[in-house]
Amino acid sequence: MTKNTILTFRKKKLEGKKLTMLTAYDYTMARIIDAGQVDAILVGDSLGNVMLGYADTVSVTMDDMVHHCAAVSRATSHALVVGDMPFMSFQTSVEEALRNAGRLMKEGRVNAVKLEGGHRVCPQIKAMVQAGIPVMAHLGLTPQSVNAIGGYRVAGRTKGKAELLLEESLAVQDAGAFSLVLECVPVRLASLIARRLDIPVIGIGSGNGCDGQVLVTQDMMGMSTDFTPKFVKVFAPVGDAMRKAVADYVQAVESCEFPEEQHGFAVDDEAIEGLY
Repeated sequence: MTKNTILTFRKKKLEGKKLTMLTAYDYTMARIIDAGQVDAILVGDSLGNVMLGYADTVSVTMDDMVHHCAAVSRATSHALVVGDMPFMSFQTSVEEALRNAGRLMKEGRVNAVKLEGGHRVCPQIKAMVQAGIPVMAHLGLTPQSVNAIGGYRVAGRTKGKAELLLEESLAVQDAGAFSLVLECVPVRLASLIARRLDIPVIGIGSGNGCDGQVLVTQDMMGMSTDFTPKFVKVFAPVGDAMRKAVADYVQAVESCEFPEEQHGFAVDDEAIEGLY
């Protein structure tokens, strides 16, 4: 398989072909997803919710992201690997943002980084791109700002907010972002932005007019038990199968049905003669 690059994104946009992206946070899941020919794998700071049990993404650290990005990168030979810049890893200064993005590239071995925000992070995007770090932007619902915006809300529902979202989308493109994630943006607005931008727009909860889609893998496989967003489609009830497998294992062990003879290893009688 050939390794995808940011040129893959550009080519698919030009050809009108849809891009696919899923999340992964560990080696095993990344191997499965990569084998499925997905265009990109996002090591999202959603690992805070999915893997670490936090109520939001705010508590995720740079060390967390580097650790999980490295595991996913080791598993991936086809998909472009994108690593999230966690909360307060890029907001304080351009220099700090550049240093942390460099860590994700050098230690996490990602192919690109993703960061939330519009006008306020354009200097960071420019600096990263100039340093040779591809950047995916993220607008709309930005989970790292959940405390500032008062919860998880659909973005761009008023005229003023819709205009600002378009302006910020154009701004991150001009700053050098190679693609843009739009999260929880009304369908018609997201479609309009995708048509206006030269870079690919990847939607999550933003309709089919985007140039591609991203979902949290545990959501689309029915593995999440806490909350399933409205925009998620469960493509396979893997969670149900896993829960049944665990219950079946417990029953088999308790009833002595497992392990059976074929699951063990034989030994010559003379090797244990006299041990009883």
